[in-house]
Amino acid sequence: MNVRIGNGYDIHKLVSNRPLILGGANIPHHLGLLGHSDADVLTHAIMDAMLGALSLGDIGDYFPPSDLQWSGADSLILLSQVNELVQNQGWCVINIDSVVVAEKPKLKPHIAQMKGNLSKILQLESNQVGVKATTNEKLGPVGREEGICAYAVVLLLST
Repeated sequence: MNVRIGNGYDIHKLVSNRPLILGGANIPHHLGLLGHSDADVLTHAIMDAMLGALSLGDIGDYFPPSDLQWSGADSLILLSQVNELVQNQGWCVINIDSVVVAEKPKLKPHIAQMKGNLSKILQLESNQVGVKATTNEKLGPVGREEGICAYAVVLLLST
């Protein structure tokens, strides 16, 4: 059995007049994440973990902010493309463990939707996708509610 593990991280600034999208879920909040695409830090961290497991670079290599075609892009569509790349390399996702760090809003009510969105795109069972939420205990930029970050670990199996 040949397995690979990858980890990913992403952070984006919170700003007015942007939607807050995490794991493809539109979260009601007065601030949203600033980024070239939809700035979905959870999905971005997962994509970077998938790419990193195979030493394929990071999402900036495939969806650079300098390329206007990715402006406002739905990160779930980008995740689908990364998953296709991973599969074409002869690998499949076994499981994902992730955590979103945000002071506000409370994310627990939205975790099932995030897991469902990610599972559907990756063609996985819900129990193969872990999504957790925590705060930064008011420490650092996330604790000051200046941004939201996410961490992800992905296990791949050769097919």
